[in-house]
Amino acid sequence: MILRDWGATATPEGAGAYARHFTGAVLPRLSALPGFHTAFLLTRDGARLVRIRVLTVWESFDAVRAFTGPDTAVAAVEPEARSHVLDYDRTVDHYQIADLLQGPRR
Repeated sequence: MILRDWGATATPEGAGAYARHFTGAVLPRLSALPGFHTAFLLTRDGARLVRIRVLTVWESFDAVRAFTGPDTAVAAVEPEARSHVLDYDRTVDHYQIADLLQGPRR
C-alpha cells in the first residue's frame, strides 16, 4: 500500500473552506477510484495560519496513477482548492506502508 502526503497553508477561513471542498468534492471523487482506501485531512493551527496535510492511502502506484496521471510526484490540486489556500506543495511525497497495526474495533 502507498501513502500519499501533500500539504498547504491557509488562513483559518481558507482552511475551513478547503475542508468543506475536500469533504464535498474531493472525497466523493477519490472514493469512486479503484484502489483508493482512505484519506485523512489534518490541520494544525498556528499564530495566524493553518497548516493543512492531506494523507491518502492507495492499494498501489497503479491506483495512484489512475488519480494523478503518469507523473505521480506532481500534486493534483484543483483550481477551487487553490482558491482556498495561500500556498501549497507542488509535489507530493509517497511512502510504502511497511506494516499496518489496527486496534480492536469498538
